[in-house]
Amino acid sequence: MKTAVVYHSQTGFTRRYAQWIAEAAKADCLELSEARKRDLSGYGAIVFGSWVCAGSVSKLGWFKTNMEKWKGKKLAVFCVGASPADSPEIQEFLKQNFGGAEYVGVKIFYCPGGFCYEKMGVQSKFMMKVFMKALKAKKEKTAAEEEMIRWISSSYDVSDKRYIEPVLEYLQDC
Repeated sequence: MKTAVVYHSQTGFTRRYAQWIAEAAKADCLELSEARKRDLSGYGAIVFGSWVCAGSVSKLGWFKTNMEKWKGKKLAVFCVGASPADSPEIQEFLKQNFGGAEYVGVKIFYCPGGFCYEKMGVQSKFMMKVFMKALKAKKEKTAAEEEMIRWISSSYDVSDKRYIEPVLEYLQDC
């Protein structure tokens, strides 16, 4: 069964994970702009990966609008974010974005990536600057907020191939 790994990346973390998954699964790796032009009906499995910002997955709507025509295929989504993999907020975020009947049969994965301010677009940089300023100005910060300030104060990369292992296990019989 042939697999397509489709990704949308802003700063490169999601692209890296998509390439790792595609290489290990011997799958086709397609940037979202390319995948939109192609008929993916010939694939038995479709994996969509994108980045997380402010609690939502970028371009998830594309995946959702195509799910109906991909019925019967093995479907998965991986999200790449700046939070550590063991952060308690991850499970809550996943429930908010992937809850409900529409995601029955879709396997969801989270992969920690990082921040690369040097590759961020102007709008994303501005949004992060405003968020950081508000967070720093808060008088009584929780321990989680203090930790978040440390994490997002500068660029960092915590991506690791070990986070694709669950995705590969899911695709194993493809």
